[in-house]
Amino acid sequence: MRKAIGVFQSYGIPLTGKKKAANFYNDLRMDKIFVSGLIFELEYELKKELEDEKIARIQTPSELINSLLQAS
Repeated sequence: MRKAIGVFQSYGIPLTGKKKAANFYNDLRMDKIFVSGLIFELEYELKKELEDEKIARIQTPSELINSLLQAS
């Protein structure tokens, strides 16, 4: 989990308070390419891979973390 927190922090996303439920696109104003980069880095660091369908539905940091924890 420390690795994941470090990746989020490198993108300027704190995982405390309301920010963990903030929408990547509307609230955090991230471009799709940066969200894709974030997901890629998390998959690499955690040695897990998400299905493309799940990636397309992820909108918040908490959804991303939950998806990664459930991934094999």
